Amino acid sequence: MERVGQNDAGRDDAGRDGARQDFDAWAPGRRDDPGRRDPGGRDTGGRDFHQVADLVAARIRRGELRPGDRLPTQRDFARRHAIAPSTAARVYRELARRGLTVGEVGRGTFVRAAAVPDASALSEPAGSRIDLELNHPVAPGQAALLAPGLDPLLRPDVLAEALRPVGAAGTPAARHAAASLLARGGWFPDPDRVLFAGNGRQATAAAIAALVPPGARLGAEELTYPVLKTVAARLGVTLVPLAMDDDGLVPEAVEEANRRARLHAVYLQPTLHNPLSVTMPGARAHRLADVLLRTGVHAVEDGVWGFLRDDLPPLAALAPERTVLIDSLSKRLAPGLTAGFAVAPAALTAPLAAALRSGGWTPPRFALEAAARWQADGTADALVRAKQREAGVRQEIAARHLGGYAVRGDRRSYYCWWELPAPWRADTFVAAAARRGIGVTPAAAFAVGRHRAPNAVRLGLASPDVGDLDRALAVLAALARSAPEDDMAG
Repeated sequence: MERVGQNDAGRDDAGRDGARQDFDAWAPGRRDDPGRRDPGGRDTGGRDFHQVADLVAARIRRGELRPGDRLPTQRDFARRHAIAPSTAARVYRELARRGLTVGEVGRGTFVRAAAVPDASALSEPAGSRIDLELNHPVAPGQAALLAPGLDPLLRPDVLAEALRPVGAAGTPAARHAAASLLARGGWFPDPDRVLFAGNGRQATAAAIAALVPPGARLGAEELTYPVLKTVAARLGVTLVPLAMDDDGLVPEAVEEANRRARLHAVYLQPTLHNPLSVTMPGARAHRLADVLLRTGVHAVEDGVWGFLRDDLPPLAALAPERTVLIDSLSKRLAPGLTAGFAVAPAALTAPLAAALRSGGWTPPRFALEAAARWQADGTADALVRAKQREAGVRQEIAARHLGGYAVRGDRRSYYCWWELPAPWRADTFVAAAARRGIGVTPAAAFAVGRHRAPNAVRLGLASPDVGDLDRALAVLAALARSAPEDDMAG
């Protein structure tokens, strides 16, 4: 019988014999540990609660206790070590204080998935790092919201089905769930046009492979998602920088580039552009759709941040026969949940599916099944709303520290673009920030081709907790007020 655990009052919920067996398998001072107990059962090690906690912590570090493992009840722990229940309680509190365990009322105490990190360093030498480069939004209480939806998947019959392989077309249920997940601004994609990849990057690579032959030209905004440059290089595709202004991609730039030499497609981010946070106005989007239809150029629309502006329809709603929309789960639901989506015109469904198969980019079925359940029970929508609110909180922190500088952002996005004050250059500022334990991304990482990068950096606001973010932005603001030579002298 499975033992559920112990509540805060110390009651065994079930399975005392099972608890003893589980405990003997891992506990410090277990019966086969020589020198710990005399024949009378008394603990002869002379250890205080810190020492006992150290032994449990060591087993966690070695992987003998894994994330999610349930610890024995405090009563069993105390009995096994011939210590007072109050001492056992202090051991458990110490393990929780170190971030090694977590208690769940009515269920017991469990090994945490990760220890609580040390406080981040914000001065030299940098003993740890605050990451403003990677950008993975996590809503408060996210894991607690997601966990119940997985319970049905853990039934053996359901799990067996969820672990079977699946192709690029997924399943009918997954396609309908994905269509609901991707719907925004009055646009609802045809479920039969939805294909799946292992993640958003793979969906992007497959779309480009299906649309642009090796050696051919792919247009892209002059500042773009850096991974696109890597994908294009691996596929042997030539990137062509396209002019932007304060409203995003200039439609006439697509037309002009195609007039000079054929563009097979253009990659763009009309909604909350990364790194600029620009959202293309409706009139501009209609002009761009007209250009695509008139020139016959296809668009690969990266919509991974579109869930933060779900009041706006994508470009795919305006030029559905010319646009492949790419999206994913990782930003919307959880960083480690990787499944990508591609909504393609009917004429491109077969070649896109072929590209996904040949690249080995088909999705994990478990992620599709989980996402479908979270979409059906409202969890996905609740997470989207929570992340929309959280973006506003983080933008307010950025505005408080950087309000006097030339910073471009959007209250609904998780990044901002900082045009640095003279005499700072992006490379020296990035290096100075790194010496303080803060990672930021220089503009050059986003520049396409030989386009000259602005003297700017992108700040990703999503990954640190709000306390670390607040401290990091305060340090960066103070750094910008100093001179580069002062930093080097220090």
